[in-house]
Order: sequence, then C-alpha cells, then structure tokens
Amino acid sequence: MPSPDAVADPRDTHPARARNRRSPSWLRFVLVGCSLTVAGSAALCTHRVLRVTEPTPEPPTTVEVLRPTASVVTSLRDLARLESAEAHVERVVDLRDRQSVMFGLVDADDAILLIAAADVVAGVDLGRLTPESVEADPTMGRVRIRLPPAEVFSARLDNQRTYVHTRETDVLATRSQTLETRARQEAERTLQRAAVESGVLRRAEQNAARTIESLVRSLGYTDVQVEFAR
Repeated sequence: MPSPDAVADPRDTHPARARNRRSPSWLRFVLVGCSLTVAGSAALCTHRVLRVTEPTPEPPTTVEVLRPTASVVTSLRDLARLESAEAHVERVVDLRDRQSVMFGLVDADDAILLIAAADVVAGVDLGRLTPESVEADPTMGRVRIRLPPAEVFSARLDNQRTYVHTRETDVLATRSQTLETRARQEAERTLQRAAVESGVLRRAEQNAARTIESLVRSLGYTDVQVEFAR
C-alpha cells in the first residue's frame, strides 16, 4: 500500500506509472550529442559553401614607370667600316671579392656567378685607306688594293642571354655594388680574346677580300689583287 505521506501527482492518479514514463538520463545525453553533431555539420557545410562562392582575390598589378630624362649626344664621327665576320661566344664568369675581417683572422667572400654571352664583330676599317693603297691600270684592267688588317670593332654582351646565376655574400662580408659590373667587364675582355683565338680576324679578312674584289670587278676590272698590310 502507498505510504500515507506520499503526495499524488495531480496529473496522474497512478504515481508509479508516471515515474515509468520519465526519460532515462542516457537518452538525454544521446539527444544532446546528436544535436551538437548536426549543428557542427551544418556550420562546416556553410563554411565550405562560403569559401567556394566567395571571389578569388586578384593578383596585385605591377606597373613599370619609366621617367623621361634628357639624352645628351657627346660626339659624332664618320665611319667607313666593313664588318665582315661575327662570332657568338659564351662563358661562365666566377668572380669573388675576398675580404679579410676580424683583424685578418677570417676570410669572407662576396661572389657572383655570371653566365655571359657576347657578339664579337670584326672587319676592315676602310677609312684607313690612303691613295698609295690602290694601284690601278684601267687600260689593262688591272688593280691592286692593299687593305689594312682586320680588327675587332666591338665585343658587346647580349643582355638577352647574359644573366646572374647566383650571388652569394658571406655574413661577415660587405656586399660590393660594383661586383657585377666588374664581372661583365671581365666577360667582355675574355670573350673578345676567345673570339680572336678562334680565328675571327682571319675570317674577317677573307670575307672582306671577297667583297672588295667583287665590287671592283663590277667596275670593269678583270685582274684584281687584294692583300693586307702587315
């Protein structure tokens, strides 16, 4: 029999049956966990949708600004050069500026590795011809021409093919602002020497002789001799 002190639930005349209808505690935890899982999945999907739909930022625009400056012509001179040979030469210039630091106890390097390519142009300077350089006999159709020896007119680095491969400066070394300039000058000097050693001057003389001979023959001379002064 129920205790006389027990208070009956006014909504149910049978208290034991009402207690049986109460949800167990583990079921409440399961429901809360499912709710959190669903909420987290919805938030993740929303974040992904926002990431997909938001516009991709455009890369920064780089504008090259070249300020106009005045050009000054320092000199003009007349030339009468016959360019008759050109050599393309390449080499690697490894230049190091070795510095003694810490009272001479430590050596530090400022180094550059330059890939250099140059165009060496050679030919004959016709401006050096004198009246004595040409002996002609129009009646016999004979002419003798003595040309000056071939020379190198220019040895210019090709900026499209010349570039700095590496530039390394030790921690204790001072970075030289003229190291690349010196490397380029060394490249021009050595590349010109390499072109001369490869025979560019000899080839220039052969081509110049053929060109001059062809020009003189077109004037009606049949016996043409072209030689070079030594």
